[in-house]
Amino acid sequence: MKKKLGLLTLLSLMSLAGFSQTIVGSAHDFSSQTWNTSVGGQICIVCHTPHNANTSVLDAPLWNHATTASTFQVYTSSSLNATVGQPDASSKLCLSCHDGTVALENFGSMSTGTHFISNTNNIASNLTNDHPVSFTYDAALVAADPGLRNPTVALSGLGGTIAANMLKGGKLQCASCHNVHNTSGQASLLVKANTASALCLTCHAK
Repeated sequence: MKKKLGLLTLLSLMSLAGFSQTIVGSAHDFSSQTWNTSVGGQICIVCHTPHNANTSVLDAPLWNHATTASTFQVYTSSSLNATVGQPDASSKLCLSCHDGTVALENFGSMSTGTHFISNTNNIASNLTNDHPVSFTYDAALVAADPGLRNPTVALSGLGGTIAANMLKGGKLQCASCHNVHNTSGQASLLVKANTASALCLTCHAK
């Protein structure tokens, strides 16, 4: 009979296997929050569930949290060649807490939560002063903007190309730069250190 591993046991094995950082103790570890009333203060359940997942958002990974219904003001610029629409896929999931309209504890069957993200973590629905997300980043965009590196060729510094390691379904999303599970162990949940603008310069040929 196969023995099921508890979450902490699994995370310990991940650490031994070389994953020295995890969501435990990171900004996304909600196990000790008063609003997290799950049995045992579970970590994963706030966002994920093995059963009855929310499938309303494309590519949502067994999603368990209520999603935002906000309409966002997106970034525009005369120098921007990308076509930026409403946040979709994983970026919409991030904004389902970070736009400040969905309660943190609105996961599972909960829909009447009263705890909302605050301070600088609440970026609201005005994204005009934030890096654009949910746009296609491909060779055609690079041809229109030679200040960008070709994502299918340029290395990400994460073991492969930008397209392989950072793009989600061919698009740049919040998770292109932010590692929500903290496996990178970087400040601000970045996928890699931004010393000397290294993260920015991964994509921008400046």
